Amino acid sequence: MPRYVAFLGSINVGGNRLTMADLRAAFEGEEFTRVETVVASGNVLFDFAERPTHGLEEKLRHMLVERFGMDTAVCVRDRAEVAAAIADNPFAGPDAGAGDDKMVHTHFLETQPTAAQFDDLIATYAMRGSEGLAPGDRALYIDFREGVAESKLTRPFLERRLGCKGTARNMRSLARILAKMDEA
Repeated sequence: MPRYVAFLGSINVGGNRLTMADLRAAFEGEEFTRVETVVASGNVLFDFAERPTHGLEEKLRHMLVERFGMDTAVCVRDRAEVAAAIADNPFAGPDAGAGDDKMVHTHFLETQPTAAQFDDLIATYAMRGSEGLAPGDRALYIDFREGVAESKLTRPFLERRLGCKGTARNMRSLARILAKMDEA
């Protein structure tokens, strides 16, 4: 059975408090198996019958609203998609010349913005901050050169420009999640 990860936005930040035990129980109640959370910030590994990840996103979004009253980003990826989110990030790795892996993020998106939306985001943001931005497959790659806490690149700004919700993870977290996905 395939292994997936659900990246949930704003879990245990911004008022969306939720214990990982409650989150695991909710996933198990939806008949997902081998449910495991990684860090208490909305990373949930699980097994489920093979299907497109957008269908799983809809199922999980509904579950979060029904059980917890949370309307937040839900981005589900399989192992290959997580590996690609690391490999395709132009700011990641020692040869990229970017910041360290804590500052380089993949911002997973619920849908694929158009090229015009990505271009608008990059052009509009160019005068606001120093972050490096690059489009990806249902993702935006970001190098928070001066730190995430100092950034003016906010979730509402990204949602307005790209027309969809999303949630970011740094390269260290993604490497840890990918290693967990590879465990038997």
